[in-house]
Amino acid sequence: MAMNRSHTAAPALNDPVPLLAKSRSHKRALGQFFTPPALADFIALFFVRPQRDWRVIDAGAGVGALTLALVQRIVHQRPKPASFHVTACEIDPAAIESLRETLSTCADLCRGHNISFTAEVQTEDFISRTTAMLEQGLFAPALKTFNAAIVNPPYAKLRTGSPAHRRLQAVGIDVTNLYSGFLALLSRLLEADGEMVAIVPRSFCNGPYFRAFRRDFISRMALSRLHVFASRTAAFASESVLQENIILRAERASIPPDTVEISTSHGDLTDSVRTHLLPWTEVVQPDDGQCFIRLPASDQEHASLVRLAGMGQTIASLGLGVSTGKVVDFRARAHLRAEASSTDHPLFYPCHFAAGALRWPKPGGKKPNGLDVPASRRDLLVPLGVYVVVRRFSSKEEKKRIVASLIDPARLPAATSWLGIENHLNYYHREGRSLPLLLAKGLCAYLNWSVVDSYFRHFNGHTQVNATDLRSLPYPSASVLARIGAAVGAELPDQAELDLLVGGFCLPK
Repeated sequence: MAMNRSHTAAPALNDPVPLLAKSRSHKRALGQFFTPPALADFIALFFVRPQRDWRVIDAGAGVGALTLALVQRIVHQRPKPASFHVTACEIDPAAIESLRETLSTCADLCRGHNISFTAEVQTEDFISRTTAMLEQGLFAPALKTFNAAIVNPPYAKLRTGSPAHRRLQAVGIDVTNLYSGFLALLSRLLEADGEMVAIVPRSFCNGPYFRAFRRDFISRMALSRLHVFASRTAAFASESVLQENIILRAERASIPPDTVEISTSHGDLTDSVRTHLLPWTEVVQPDDGQCFIRLPASDQEHASLVRLAGMGQTIASLGLGVSTGKVVDFRARAHLRAEASSTDHPLFYPCHFAAGALRWPKPGGKKPNGLDVPASRRDLLVPLGVYVVVRRFSSKEEKKRIVASLIDPARLPAATSWLGIENHLNYYHREGRSLPLLLAKGLCAYLNWSVVDSYFRHFNGHTQVNATDLRSLPYPSASVLARIGAAVGAELPDQAELDLLVGGFCLPK
C-alpha cells in the first residue's frame, strides 16, 4: 500500500549519502517527512546501552540516514562493538537504490574500525510482513528479534477497515495512525532490555484515539527519555510540518523506571538542550485511566503541574459534563440561516465569542447566525441557559490553547428557548442543561487562567482541545469557582489581571 511507505532521512548535499530528490506532494502521499542529517545525528545520541553485537531494525529506512547516524556513533563506542547488523525496511522504489548506497557507506565505516557489518534490505510492506510473522506465534522460526530499533515512521492516518488496520487488529493492535502501528509492532520485535529510539508526533500522548495504543505501549516499553521540540517547525523545518514532534527512548521492559529524563530544545539543534528528571508518576499518573503521557517542556509547565496537583476536584465530582457541539454544519446545511429571524434558534460558532463573552449575532460574517430546525431535530439543540464554551481548535500562532467564553442568556433575545452550538466548540453543562451563573463565570475565568493553559500543554502537544482533555484537568471546588465568578465583572479582565484574580483564589497562600 502506498501510504505504508516509509520516509526516513533526506541527506544534505554534503552528506555521504546521495541526495534523493522527491516532490513534496509525493512525500506527503506516502506520509513521508525526511529527517535532516543533523537531526538524525541527534537521534542517534539517544542510544545509551553499549552493545557488543548490534542487531538493529530501521523500519521505514528511507535512504538510510538514521542507520548511518547510528553507525557513525557506534564506531567510536568503548568498548568497541564486534558487529553491527541492520535490517532496513523500505518499500518505496525511489529510495531503495540510495538506501543500498548508504548501507555500503556504513559497511566502509565499520570496516575501517574492524567491526563486522552486515545488512538486509526488506522491500516488503513492514506491517504485512511483521503481522504475518506475529500471527505464527512468538516462537515461530520466521520471527526475527532485535536489540535496538531506530525509526522515523510514516505519519499517515490508518483508515478503519483497511487491510493494514485489519492485520494490526488480528495481532491485538488497535491504532488509528501508521506511526503508532509501527511503534506497536517494533515493541513486539525487541528483545528484553532492547532499546527503541523514535521521532514521532506528540499527538499520541493524549486524547481518546490513542488510548489503546498508550496502554499497550506502556505495558511493554519503559520510557526513559522524552525530548520535546518547543517549536513546531524545529524538527522538520524544510517540510512545513506543523505538528509538535518528540523523540522518545524506551527499553523493552514492563516495569517503569523511577524517573524519566525530559529534555527540551526551543529552536533548531544548534540551541542548547535543557534537561530535567521527573518522577515516572508525574509523567504517567497511576490513577489516570486515560494513560496520558505528561511532558512539561519548561519550568513554567512543571510549576503549573505542581500548583494544580492539589486542586482535588474533577469535572465529575463537580457534577458537570463537557460535550462537543451538536451542530455539524455541513450535515445541517439545509437548516442554517445567515441571519437569524425571530423564529430561528441562535447558532454559535467560535467567531461569536471575544474576550470571554458572547458577541451574537455577527451580521455579514462568514458563518451563519441562526438555525431553523423542526421539532423532530431537537437533538441538534440545547436548552436556553448558561454554558461555558471552549474552542476545539487554535492556530499555531496563538499564545493559548484553551480559550473559554461564556454563553449568557441575558445577551440573547427574550423569545429564545433553544440554542445551537457548532461542532468546533466544546461546552460545559450540568446534565445537558444550564450552569449556575456564578459558577459558570468562575469556570470561564479559571479555564482562561495562564496556569491552566500551561498545565494543559504538558500533556497536549497539538492545537486541538478535546472534551476528553478537558475532563482530565484538575478543578477547584464549586464554592471557589462561584467566588471567582462573583469577583469577575460583566466581561473578563485582561490576562494579567485575570491571572492575579484567579491565582488569589487558587494558589496556595
